[in-house]
Amino acid sequence: MSFKLPKEKVLISFSGGRTSGYMLYKIIEANNGLNSNVKVTFANTGREMPETLDFVQQCSEKWSVHIDWLEFDYKSVNKNKNKYSFREVSHNSASRNGKPFIDIIKAKKTLPDALQRFCTVELKIRTITRFLKSLGWQSWINTIGIRADESHRAKESRQKEFVNWFPLLDNKTTKQDILDFWKKQSFDLKITRGFGNCDGCFLKSERTISVLWKMHPERAKWWSDLEKLRHGLDKRKRQFHKARTYEQIGQFVEQQGDWIFDNEDALCQANDGECTI
Repeated sequence: MSFKLPKEKVLISFSGGRTSGYMLYKIIEANNGLNSNVKVTFANTGREMPETLDFVQQCSEKWSVHIDWLEFDYKSVNKNKNKYSFREVSHNSASRNGKPFIDIIKAKKTLPDALQRFCTVELKIRTITRFLKSLGWQSWINTIGIRADESHRAKESRQKEFVNWFPLLDNKTTKQDILDFWKKQSFDLKITRGFGNCDGCFLKSERTISVLWKMHPERAKWWSDLEKLRHGLDKRKRQFHKARTYEQIGQFVEQQGDWIFDNEDALCQANDGECTI
Protein backbone atom coordinates (compact mmCIF):
# COMPACT_ATOMS: atom_id res chain seq x y z
CA MET A 1 0.00 0.00 0.00
CA SER A 2 1.06 3.62 -0.47
CA PHE A 3 -0.15 7.17 -0.09
CA LYS A 4 -0.13 7.75 -3.85
CA LEU A 5 -2.88 10.11 -4.93
CA PRO A 6 -5.59 8.90 -7.31
CA LYS A 7 -5.92 10.65 -10.66
CA GLU A 8 -9.26 12.27 -9.80
CA LYS A 9 -9.69 15.54 -7.95
CA VAL A 10 -8.85 15.01 -4.30
CA LEU A 11 -9.92 16.78 -1.12
CA ILE A 12 -7.72 16.30 1.95
CA SER A 13 -9.82 17.09 5.02
CA PHE A 14 -7.41 18.35 7.66
CA SER A 15 -9.11 18.28 11.07
CA GLY A 16 -6.18 19.95 12.82
CA GLY A 17 -5.14 16.86 14.78
CA ARG A 18 -2.00 14.73 14.84
CA THR A 19 -3.58 11.92 12.82
CA SER A 20 -4.72 14.07 9.91
CA GLY A 21 -1.43 15.98 10.09
CA TYR A 22 0.49 12.72 9.73
CA MET A 23 -1.74 11.70 6.81
CA LEU A 24 -1.12 15.02 5.05
CA TYR A 25 2.64 14.67 5.49
CA LYS A 26 2.69 11.10 4.13
CA ILE A 27 0.66 12.12 1.07
CA ILE A 28 2.97 15.06 0.37
CA GLU A 29 6.00 12.79 0.81
CA ALA A 30 4.67 10.00 -1.42
CA ASN A 31 3.75 12.38 -4.24
CA ASN A 32 6.66 14.83 -4.02
CA GLY A 33 4.17 17.58 -3.22
CA LEU A 34 0.59 18.17 -4.24
CA ASN A 35 -0.69 18.92 -7.73
CA SER A 36 -3.48 21.28 -8.83
CA ASN A 37 -6.08 18.50 -8.51
CA VAL A 38 -5.65 18.50 -4.73
CA LYS A 39 -7.18 20.84 -2.17
CA VAL A 40 -6.31 20.78 1.53
CA THR A 41 -8.98 22.39 3.71
CA PHE A 42 -9.44 23.17 7.38
CA ALA A 43 -13.03 23.93 8.44
CA ASN A 44 -12.97 26.12 11.56
CA THR A 45 -16.01 26.00 13.84
CA GLY A 46 -14.75 28.78 16.10
CA ARG A 47 -14.50 26.41 19.07
CA GLU A 48 -11.12 24.86 18.32
CA MET A 49 -8.40 25.36 20.90
CA PRO A 50 -5.82 28.05 19.98
CA GLU A 51 -3.17 25.33 19.88
CA THR A 52 -5.08 23.56 17.10
CA LEU A 53 -5.13 26.70 14.96
CA ASP A 54 -1.40 27.20 15.55
CA PHE A 55 -0.72 23.57 14.62
CA VAL A 56 -2.58 23.88 11.30
CA GLN A 57 -0.57 26.98 10.46
CA GLN A 58 2.69 25.27 11.39
CA CYS A 59 1.94 22.31 9.13
CA SER A 60 1.27 24.71 6.28
CA GLU A 61 4.48 26.64 6.82
CA LYS A 62 6.83 23.76 7.68
CA TRP A 63 5.70 21.58 4.78
CA SER A 64 5.13 24.39 2.25
CA VAL A 65 1.55 23.32 1.58
CA HIS A 66 -1.36 25.68 1.01
CA ILE A 67 -4.33 25.06 3.31
CA ASP A 68 -7.68 26.71 2.63
CA TRP A 69 -9.21 27.91 5.91
CA LEU A 70 -13.01 27.93 5.73
CA GLU A 71 -15.92 28.90 7.96
CA PHE A 72 -19.67 28.53 7.70
CA ASP A 73 -21.54 31.71 6.77
CA TYR A 74 -25.14 32.57 6.06
CA LYS A 75 -27.38 35.44 5.08
CA SER A 76 -30.97 35.83 6.11
CA VAL A 77 -33.10 36.14 2.95
CA ASN A 78 -36.33 36.63 4.92
CA LYS A 79 -37.76 35.47 8.23
CA ASN A 80 -38.46 31.99 6.85
CA LYS A 81 -35.39 31.43 4.69
CA ASN A 82 -31.60 31.56 5.06
CA LYS A 83 -28.93 31.27 2.40
CA TYR A 84 -26.03 29.13 3.57
CA SER A 85 -22.55 29.95 2.30
CA PHE A 86 -18.91 29.96 3.37
CA ARG A 87 -16.15 32.45 4.01
CA GLU A 88 -12.43 32.08 3.48
CA VAL A 89 -10.33 33.05 6.48
CA SER A 90 -6.74 32.62 7.67
CA HIS A 91 -4.88 31.81 10.86
CA ASN A 92 -5.07 35.48 11.82
CA SER A 93 -8.72 36.10 10.92
CA ALA A 94 -10.23 32.73 11.92
CA SER A 95 -12.98 32.91 14.53
CA ARG A 96 -11.95 32.14 18.07
CA ASN A 97 -15.25 32.98 19.77
CA GLY A 98 -17.57 30.38 18.21
CA LYS A 99 -19.13 32.65 15.57
CA PRO A 100 -19.65 29.91 12.92
CA PHE A 101 -21.24 27.71 15.59
CA ILE A 102 -23.54 30.51 16.72
CA ASP A 103 -24.39 31.32 13.09
CA ILE A 104 -25.68 27.82 12.35
CA ILE A 105 -27.69 27.82 15.58
CA LYS A 106 -29.33 31.11 14.58
CA ALA A 107 -30.04 29.76 11.12
CA LYS A 108 -31.51 26.47 12.40
CA LYS A 109 -33.24 28.05 15.42
CA THR A 110 -32.25 25.04 17.52
CA LEU A 111 -29.12 23.46 18.99
CA PRO A 112 -27.36 20.35 17.73
CA ASP A 113 -27.06 17.24 19.86
CA ALA A 114 -26.11 13.58 19.49
CA LEU A 115 -29.35 12.90 17.60
CA GLN A 116 -29.11 15.87 15.23
CA ARG A 117 -25.46 16.59 14.51
CA PHE A 118 -26.05 19.34 11.99
CA CYS A 119 -23.00 21.14 13.38
CA THR A 120 -20.69 18.59 11.72
CA VAL A 121 -22.77 18.50 8.54
CA GLU A 122 -23.07 22.27 8.07
CA LEU A 123 -19.87 23.63 9.64
CA LYS A 124 -17.62 21.06 8.02
CA ILE A 125 -19.02 18.82 5.26
CA ARG A 126 -21.30 21.27 3.46
CA THR A 127 -19.06 24.28 4.05
CA ILE A 128 -16.19 22.46 2.32
CA THR A 129 -18.55 21.21 -0.40
CA ARG A 130 -19.75 24.75 -1.15
CA PHE A 131 -16.16 25.93 -1.38
CA LEU A 132 -15.16 23.19 -3.83
CA LYS A 133 -18.25 23.74 -5.97
CA SER A 134 -17.40 27.44 -6.13
CA LEU A 135 -14.17 26.31 -7.82
CA GLY A 136 -16.11 24.29 -10.37
CA TRP A 137 -15.59 20.88 -8.79
CA GLN A 138 -18.46 18.47 -9.46
CA SER A 139 -17.08 15.27 -7.92
CA TRP A 140 -13.99 14.29 -5.94
CA ILE A 141 -12.23 11.83 -3.63
CA ASN A 142 -12.63 12.78 0.05
CA THR A 143 -9.52 11.88 2.06
CA ILE A 144 -10.16 11.09 5.74
CA GLY A 145 -7.62 10.33 8.47
CA ILE A 146 -9.04 7.26 10.18
CA ARG A 147 -6.47 4.79 11.54
CA ALA A 148 -6.44 0.99 11.41
CA ASP A 149 -7.09 0.79 15.17
CA GLU A 150 -10.30 2.81 14.80
CA SER A 151 -11.59 1.17 11.63
CA HIS A 152 -15.13 1.09 13.05
CA ARG A 153 -15.34 4.83 12.31
CA ALA A 154 -14.79 4.36 8.57
CA LYS A 155 -18.02 4.76 6.65
CA GLU A 156 -18.95 5.07 3.02
CA SER A 157 -19.96 8.53 1.89
CA ARG A 158 -23.64 9.34 1.81
CA GLN A 159 -22.97 12.41 -0.29
CA LYS A 160 -23.45 12.24 -4.05
CA GLU A 161 -20.49 14.54 -4.74
CA PHE A 162 -17.71 12.38 -3.32
CA VAL A 163 -16.48 8.97 -2.24
CA ASN A 164 -14.30 8.49 0.83
CA TRP A 165 -10.67 7.37 0.82
CA PHE A 166 -8.98 6.14 4.01
CA PRO A 167 -5.22 5.93 3.26
CA LEU A 168 -4.24 5.37 6.91
CA LEU A 169 -6.61 2.42 7.08
CA ASP A 170 -5.28 1.08 3.78
CA ASN A 171 -1.71 1.37 5.10
CA LYS A 172 -2.59 -0.25 8.45
CA THR A 173 -1.39 2.87 10.29
CA THR A 174 -1.93 2.76 14.06
CA LYS A 175 -1.98 5.36 16.82
CA GLN A 176 1.51 4.28 17.91
CA ASP A 177 2.85 4.86 14.38
CA ILE A 178 1.58 8.43 14.54
CA LEU A 179 2.93 9.09 18.04
CA ASP A 180 6.33 7.79 16.95
CA PHE A 181 6.24 10.10 13.92
CA TRP A 182 5.51 13.25 15.95
CA LYS A 183 8.25 12.47 18.46
CA LYS A 184 10.74 12.92 15.62
CA GLN A 185 9.36 16.24 14.36
CA SER A 186 10.51 19.74 15.23
CA PHE A 187 6.98 20.75 16.24
CA ASP A 188 3.85 19.07 17.60
CA LEU A 189 0.25 19.70 18.61
CA LYS A 190 0.52 21.07 22.14
CA ILE A 191 -2.95 20.28 23.37
CA THR A 192 -4.45 18.50 26.39
CA ARG A 193 -5.82 15.08 25.54
CA GLY A 194 -9.54 15.22 24.76
CA PHE A 195 -9.60 18.89 23.75
CA GLY A 196 -9.27 18.23 20.01
CA ASN A 197 -12.07 19.20 17.62
CA CYS A 198 -14.60 21.49 19.33
CA ASP A 199 -13.30 22.02 22.88
CA GLY A 200 -16.53 21.12 24.68
CA CYS A 201 -18.31 18.98 22.08
CA PHE A 202 -21.37 17.20 23.46
CA LEU A 203 -20.02 13.88 22.12
CA LYS A 204 -17.18 14.02 24.63
CA SER A 205 -17.38 12.21 27.96
CA GLU A 206 -18.42 13.87 31.21
CA ARG A 207 -14.85 13.32 32.40
CA THR A 208 -13.46 15.36 29.51
CA ILE A 209 -16.03 18.12 30.07
CA SER A 210 -15.07 18.10 33.75
CA VAL A 211 -11.39 18.54 32.86
CA LEU A 212 -12.40 21.43 30.61
CA TRP A 213 -14.21 23.07 33.56
CA LYS A 214 -11.08 22.62 35.69
CA MET A 215 -8.50 23.82 33.16
CA HIS A 216 -10.48 26.25 30.99
CA PRO A 217 -13.64 27.29 32.89
CA GLU A 218 -14.30 30.19 30.51
CA ARG A 219 -14.46 27.77 27.55
CA ALA A 220 -16.71 25.34 29.44
CA LYS A 221 -19.01 28.23 30.39
CA TRP A 222 -19.51 29.02 26.69
CA TRP A 223 -21.08 25.58 26.25
CA SER A 224 -23.06 25.90 29.46
CA ASP A 225 -24.50 29.20 28.24
CA LEU A 226 -25.27 27.53 24.91
CA GLU A 227 -27.21 24.78 26.65
CA LYS A 228 -29.29 27.40 28.46
CA LEU A 229 -29.90 29.20 25.17
CA ARG A 230 -31.64 26.18 23.68
CA HIS A 231 -34.61 26.64 26.04
CA GLY A 232 -35.47 29.84 24.23
CA LEU A 233 -35.07 28.41 20.75
CA ASP A 234 -37.52 25.51 20.58
CA LYS A 235 -39.70 23.27 22.70
CA ARG A 236 -37.25 20.35 22.70
CA LYS A 237 -35.46 21.05 25.96
CA ARG A 238 -32.95 18.22 25.62
CA GLN A 239 -29.58 18.54 27.31
CA PHE A 240 -26.21 17.49 25.88
CA HIS A 241 -25.53 14.74 28.44
CA LYS A 242 -28.18 12.41 29.88
CA ALA A 243 -27.15 12.64 33.54
CA ARG A 244 -26.13 16.29 33.95
CA THR A 245 -26.22 19.63 32.18
CA TYR A 246 -22.89 21.34 31.53
CA GLU A 247 -23.65 23.72 34.37
CA GLN A 248 -24.28 20.78 36.73
CA ILE A 249 -21.00 19.16 35.66
CA GLY A 250 -19.21 22.43 36.47
CA GLN A 251 -20.91 22.65 39.87
CA PHE A 252 -19.98 19.03 40.61
CA VAL A 253 -16.32 19.72 39.79
CA GLU A 254 -16.31 22.81 42.00
CA GLN A 255 -17.98 21.05 44.93
CA GLN A 256 -16.02 17.79 44.87
CA GLY A 257 -12.49 18.99 44.19
CA ASP A 258 -9.58 17.34 42.41
CA TRP A 259 -10.08 13.82 43.82
CA ILE A 260 -12.74 13.04 41.22
CA PHE A 261 -10.17 13.11 38.43
CA ASP A 262 -8.28 10.22 40.05
CA ASN A 263 -11.35 8.13 40.85
CA GLU A 264 -12.68 6.10 37.92
CA ASP A 265 -16.16 5.85 39.42
CA ALA A 266 -16.61 9.58 39.97
CA LEU A 267 -17.28 10.48 36.37
CA CYS A 268 -18.74 8.81 33.29
CA GLN A 269 -16.00 6.93 31.42
CA ALA A 270 -17.52 7.10 27.94
CA ASN A 271 -15.03 7.58 25.11
CA ASP A 272 -14.52 11.01 23.64
CA GLY A 273 -16.46 11.64 20.46
CA GLU A 274 -14.99 12.99 17.27
CA CYS A 275 -16.37 14.59 14.16
CA THR A 276 -15.94 12.41 11.11
CA ILE A 277 -16.01 14.17 7.76
